[in-house]
Amino acid sequence: MKNSGYIAYVILGLIWGTPFIFTHWAAVYITPAQIVLVRVISGFIPVLLFAIATRALKWRHLRQAHHFLAMAALATALYYLAFAKGTILLLTSVAGMLSGAIPLFSCLCALVFLRSEPLGRQSIGGMLLGFAGVLVIARPWETGLGTVDPMGVLYIVLGSLSLGVSFVYARKFISPLGIAPAALCTYQMGLGAIALLLTVDLGGASAIFNDTKAAIGLILGLGAVGTGVAYILYYLIVQKLGAVTAASVTYIPPVVALFIGCALAGEPLHLLDLAATIAILAGVFTMQAGRQRHIKTPSPQKCPV
Repeated sequence: MKNSGYIAYVILGLIWGTPFIFTHWAAVYITPAQIVLVRVISGFIPVLLFAIATRALKWRHLRQAHHFLAMAALATALYYLAFAKGTILLLTSVAGMLSGAIPLFSCLCALVFLRSEPLGRQSIGGMLLGFAGVLVIARPWETGLGTVDPMGVLYIVLGSLSLGVSFVYARKFISPLGIAPAALCTYQMGLGAIALLLTVDLGGASAIFNDTKAAIGLILGLGAVGTGVAYILYYLIVQKLGAVTAASVTYIPPVVALFIGCALAGEPLHLLDLAATIAILAGVFTMQAGRQRHIKTPSPQKCPV
């Protein structure tokens, strides 16, 4: 039934708008790398169970382990780590607003690396409008107290670029393999978890349990639900409503993050930031509408989280 798809659509949009506040709670006690480690492990468990239930995992997939490792680096470890560091340096609302620009960076990477996917004037205009919104939120021309931390913005941009490159990599090397998305996400997150376990310093990580709210927010909110369950919902939306509709769910999280930051965390709301967020979302919408005229094939099969 399509109704279940629309319900999943709304729930996913709400879920994807919450990682920023959960990251802030956890950052009081543990490092960004530790936050990412807990997030990936907690999110991996429901994804693995889902893949097993749908019988998506195959032994023959092991021969493509090098591709899964590349995706684990680009779309899991580097992406989450950059966003965690950026979010900590920014207000919840600002980080959420900037996250709305992820599709812009994905499109930019496709323009640079995928010559087979040219952009029309409408898409380019939408991209420029969206990036103008990012620039207004960052406001690099302002200095002094109360200004946006440029390093925080840079981390969000780097994370978005990493995810954008992963989309290009997925289209060139993963999509032709015909592997079920449930399996791809399981391999990607599993390898990401292993890599993080081998490299992240766990010293002091138990401090997160000093605050029950922060621990639950990290393990359940950011990890199990915000990463693992979110992927399953995304998969359901693609099945029920199609890939194009599923991609449009990215319009919701910036609005949710803005509401959480202002209404629940007491952060200030500037009309200029609100206008910039509208510009970003309008740019994404215009860009995606323009791309649909040139690309009639579905989005590459990859883990969306």
